[in-house]
Amino acid sequence: MTARPSLPRLRNVMGDTSAVRFLASALTAGVLLTTSACSDDDSGGQGSDVGASPAADRSRAASPLAAKSPTPSAGDGLTDAGARAALITEADIEGDWTKVADAASWRDRLLVGTVDVADFLTAKADAADCQKLLDSLYDEDLLGKPSGASALTGFEEGDSRLLYHVAAYDRAALDDSLDWLKSLPTKCDEFTATDSAGDKRTVQVTETPVPKEGDARQGLHVTVQGTADDTPTTLTLDVAVVRVGTDAITVTGGGPAGGEGDSVERAVQQGTPRLKDVLAGRTPAADPSEVD
Repeated sequence: MTARPSLPRLRNVMGDTSAVRFLASALTAGVLLTTSACSDDDSGGQGSDVGASPAADRSRAASPLAAKSPTPSAGDGLTDAGARAALITEADIEGDWTKVADAASWRDRLLVGTVDVADFLTAKADAADCQKLLDSLYDEDLLGKPSGASALTGFEEGDSRLLYHVAAYDRAALDDSLDWLKSLPTKCDEFTATDSAGDKRTVQVTETPVPKEGDARQGLHVTVQGTADDTPTTLTLDVAVVRVGTDAITVTGGGPAGGEGDSVERAVQQGTPRLKDVLAGRTPAADPSEVD
């Protein structure tokens, strides 16, 4: 934003009252237009939020305008603006995580494969659940399609990635999804999937604890052993889902270097209060240290 222009030698025109009023009106309009232009920079949709650089995020956080961004009133339900306001930042998860621009397009080929039904000798239906797990991890929609507002962001640290998603869901469907996730460590304890080239992947699923945030929660630890570029590779993912009313947070972190349980846990601890603040009509704290 440019500095506000000073009044040009008003003492020469003080005798002309209409000229003074015209000058003041013109300058006021200029300031309003400049402020509007700055505000427009912060009001992008989901794509603009995901595509922002870390430097741009820090710049917005430092701006007085960012602190005054509109927050939905309590009872309005989750809006697109509210979902974006509920997203975490690098500061929330610490470490050397860097926000990325392409999180919405992340896909890991090790998750692509057809579950071997022969592994399920007595419960053939479980094979469908395990196939759904792989497909949902690949498509990044473990809870299904949101029924309302949705926003996501992603971070990288070396070969590891962390995806953070906030969205509104149908309550019954959300409860069903949480029950399904809870059943997976038993149904899909260990199974085999085969890719289009005939290569086998061994998948293991276990339950992991999630911080006691929100109204309900579920955690999973998933490993996929296979090959990538003809090199033996193990993909490890830590997953946490937290329900807050009819909304939910989904956090997935990991990579070939191992899981990211600590970062996923911190994302839940810092992100859940942010979502609660938004739903209550409050502006989430900019500094993670301000979150109880």
